[in-house]
Amino acid sequence: MEVGDTSEKGKDMANAVLVIDMLRGFLEPGHALYIGDRARRIIPNVQGLLERELALGSKVFFICDNHDANDLEFKMFPPHCIVGTAEAEVIPELTRYEGEVIPKKRYSGFFGTPLEQKLKQLKPDKLIICGTLTNICVLHTTANARNRDYEVEVPVDCVASSSEKAHRSALEHIEKVLGARLTSFSGAGLKPVKFEPSDDVLSGETADVYFARTLEILQKEGINPVATAEIFTHRAGIFCGIEEARTLLDRVLPEGNCEVWALAEGETMSVKEPVLRITAPYQSYGLYETALLGFLANNSGWATAARECVDAARGIPVISFGARHVHPAVAGVMDYAAVVGGCKGCSTILGAKLAGVEPSGTMPHALILIMGDTVKATLAFDKHISKAVPRVSLVDTLKDEVEESLRVAEALKKRLSSVRLDTPEERGRVTPDLVKEVRAKLDLAGFKHVKIFVSGGVTPERITQFLDEGCPIDGFGVGSHISSAPPIDFKLDLKEIDGKPISKRGRLPGVTANPRLKRIM
Repeated sequence: MEVGDTSEKGKDMANAVLVIDMLRGFLEPGHALYIGDRARRIIPNVQGLLERELALGSKVFFICDNHDANDLEFKMFPPHCIVGTAEAEVIPELTRYEGEVIPKKRYSGFFGTPLEQKLKQLKPDKLIICGTLTNICVLHTTANARNRDYEVEVPVDCVASSSEKAHRSALEHIEKVLGARLTSFSGAGLKPVKFEPSDDVLSGETADVYFARTLEILQKEGINPVATAEIFTHRAGIFCGIEEARTLLDRVLPEGNCEVWALAEGETMSVKEPVLRITAPYQSYGLYETALLGFLANNSGWATAARECVDAARGIPVISFGARHVHPAVAGVMDYAAVVGGCKGCSTILGAKLAGVEPSGTMPHALILIMGDTVKATLAFDKHISKAVPRVSLVDTLKDEVEESLRVAEALKKRLSSVRLDTPEERGRVTPDLVKEVRAKLDLAGFKHVKIFVSGGVTPERITQFLDEGCPIDGFGVGSHISSAPPIDFKLDLKEIDGKPISKRGRLPGVTANPRLKRIM
């Protein structure tokens, strides 16, 4: 692994990423403090995080336990990660990423290490902290970072612990007490294609008519002040829709005579927090208040519902399957919002295109019914569909799920990636016992490589039940919980007119300070 400091001293960095204890002693079976198989799920997310941040010019620090043989910590924990042993090495999956290794002997990455001085030289915009264990070294490093007034983000799908209860408690403390932001790598860093506002939106035909009449009056009166408007939310959640809103504003605001400040796509937002601020001649944007609020309301509602499922899944991938529950005109945007909220993928071609991911999904029940046999349908899929698409067989159509799982596994052997359990409500839906039975029978037959994907009426509550009962599930497909999510109510207020603070009754005049807003136009 490259460990040289390649940054220019004193040069401001985009971010600094602190990778805490992603070590063989914690993440490889056979070691005394192996965290568990589920903790290994964060490895692909950490890889993706490092790839994204290194591409942005961020600096990566691998903060690593490096204990002496007689360390006093071993009175509390078994000896682990001793200097010079394999346990103290960064896991092989991360060694190709450029970063500087900083050994530590205590929980915090700041205690007794040169990290503080290095960060002072770098002056990063923020710290992104990932790794293990959430409730020990991640927590203590985050606390020390916040005590030094760094802005800190902790992607929940890039941290893990040996105890789910301790993991959850630590995340709550990190957010509610320390003031760090909990994010999701899955929904961050998206590079969507540019949205294109429809002719109906640009013409104002989708606007509330009183905005059109206001515009007509102001034009005829010759009144067009520079006005500052703020949009705020009445409910906490995940902010989404700003990319669509920005595309519209880019088309209508006058170049050189406007400012737009906003939260970023996928950021958390709190009650009554200003999320978007526009300063421009009022006639340029007043007609589009309805559209702007609509973009944010629905997208943020879908993204927030998706995040609820992602949080409940504890690092297990969630795929958006809700397109069939909404009008096709918004299906792609809904799927995009779900990915912003943290879903690993989505089922529609357009949604995947907007989110910059590959669409997810293999076969419907219809293919199996038409071909008359699950194995025949799966073999036909395997024969004709690109090898880049994972082989996932739907196993609840014609026979018992366990029987069908074994049949398709025998037919495809190593080519079979997963089986999907989608038992209908009339048959009792997928249950924890069914999942455990399918896993046990596949393992006994030598198909431990075949994963289990669950769909059909999946909600955060059902996800929690599955995982609390120890179900070996590798992925969830979520439909109506995301697609039927209520929109989040946003309001737009004029706060200044020609530089003079104003407001309607019940609201405070003048611009509302929010240092989290970044200028986007």
